[in-house]
Amino acid sequence: MMAVGLAALYFGAEWLVRGSARLARSYGVSTLVVGLTVVSFGSSAPELLVGVVASIQGESDVVLGNVVGSNILNIALILGIAALLRPMKVELRLLSREIPLMVAVSLLLAAFALNGVVSRLDALVLFLGFIAYLWAMTRAAAGESPLVATEFEEFQAVTSLVPGPDRHWRDALMMLGGILALVAGARLLVESAVFFARLFSVSNVVIGLTVVALGTSLPELATSVVAAMRDEANIALGNGIGSNIFNILCILGVSGLIRPIQVAPELMEFEIPAMVGVAIVILPLAWHRQRLSRTSGALLLLMYLVFTAVLLLRAMH
Repeated sequence: MMAVGLAALYFGAEWLVRGSARLARSYGVSTLVVGLTVVSFGSSAPELLVGVVASIQGESDVVLGNVVGSNILNIALILGIAALLRPMKVELRLLSREIPLMVAVSLLLAAFALNGVVSRLDALVLFLGFIAYLWAMTRAAAGESPLVATEFEEFQAVTSLVPGPDRHWRDALMMLGGILALVAGARLLVESAVFFARLFSVSNVVIGLTVVALGTSLPELATSVVAAMRDEANIALGNGIGSNIFNILCILGVSGLIRPIQVAPELMEFEIPAMVGVAIVILPLAWHRQRLSRTSGALLLLMYLVFTAVLLLRAMH
């Protein structure tokens, strides 16, 4: 069930991104708006569907563990691997806007979690923040540099996001197939994750932080590695940072509106502070010469390995 669920989430996200991006482009939506919304948020669709399914089933630990684990993984593991493959130049826009916003929403989540629950009111604040962020991004796309637009157009070409003639119905079917695969995959992954947590006598939080987080982050990993190999740093960095903002504002916003999210005490002791710490660390690393070097990538990767080791040691005790 877990293997099939992970496969369904990966391919469902791929189909959803490809179909919706090509459909949007065929109706004249700009490449930058497609990149900032469809590609970035589409790759986070597995986390969203897992969050919704887990929330409906009352598995708060899986919801929060998945988001916190994915956010740490997106920065420490995925950007670490991407920077090791090829050093990345960091646009001033990311340094002045997206990265500080990621730090701010991470701190906001930590503040909401202090009383042991992310309430429906907290979730509403997060979701309204997501709507405001989405509006601000689409407006800002008009003022982006030609370099960023060109970079995304090249990325579209290599990842088959360019619309073809008379493909509307195929792209629509691909979108629908992606959504159905995501729903099925999310349900299988949540059910199997709870089973393994009971089998190995560990908490749902640990399973959410490790297996579920890694499985739902596969689309971000694939996108960032392809972008890094093609020397398209804006895509790789924007994908990881944008996904983290999406995870907190949208996924926890939607999941918390369905059912208040209980915060396990151990999350406030280590995992949530680790998520905030990783979000903060990326700012000075990226600010230095406006470049994420291979040394920075190795440091991020080391941070992820240390986090995983500490997490497993805590679970064993």
